[in-house]
Amino acid sequence: MKRKTKLLCDHLVKALSSWPTVECICLNEAAQPDVLDPYFALILDVYYRDQVPPPAERQGLYGSQVAAFETSAQQNKDRFILNSLPVRIEFKNKNKIEELVDIATAHPENLWLIKDSGTYGFYRLTHGEVLFERTPWIESLRSRLTSLSEPFWREMRESYQSKMEHFLSDLGAALLQNDDFYYLISAAGFIRSACAVLFCINHRFEPSHKYYYEEVVKLPVLPAEFAGRFESFLRNEPSITPERRYSVAQLIARSIIALP
Repeated sequence: MKRKTKLLCDHLVKALSSWPTVECICLNEAAQPDVLDPYFALILDVYYRDQVPPPAERQGLYGSQVAAFETSAQQNKDRFILNSLPVRIEFKNKNKIEELVDIATAHPENLWLIKDSGTYGFYRLTHGEVLFERTPWIESLRSRLTSLSEPFWREMRESYQSKMEHFLSDLGAALLQNDDFYYLISAAGFIRSACAVLFCINHRFEPSHKYYYEEVVKLPVLPAEFAGRFESFLRNEPSITPERRYSVAQLIARSIIALP
């Protein structure tokens, strides 16, 4: 972490941890690149109990140099500029997080409640760098998430695999209709779902979408020739026509479905 980033982290953690209802603060991996990297953002996940101060009070606590402050409609996500760096702070109720972990670890019959949101929330919970913790709360949740049952991963795989097949069908329909917009939307949904299936097969939580590319090719269990087909699907060259991309998508889907 760069010195400028660390100083800003220390400042914000000091302010946030002064609230007695804050249980834990984690730093997202988006803060690891150089501050000049277009993907850089200082993102903090703040886990709390009961409630946190309202937006106007939070803005004052962040410091007098805060610029372009805005909060989400639910008032649980703050975005602003501080010391010329983009900052995002997400407030997460620990009771709701515990409910999601309980569903994943002990109540597979209720997995339908989290299928649409995927496993990215668990990824952030388990991969964030802990900057502050009032109790060992987060360690206990992380420990529970390291040993998820096979039914959890099977259910999540089936959900994503169904989406992958749906998007593949849409991709073919858009191709026949010469619908460039729907083709683009379907292609994006297909490759995202295909990658999500592979993460499930490998019992890995999904990273942020911007890290899908580099993480999926590192997975130990992949279909034969997946890397080459993946690259071909993503390649933006005249030789990769819409018909060719659709054919590659069919090969990717078949090879993923064939995996045990």
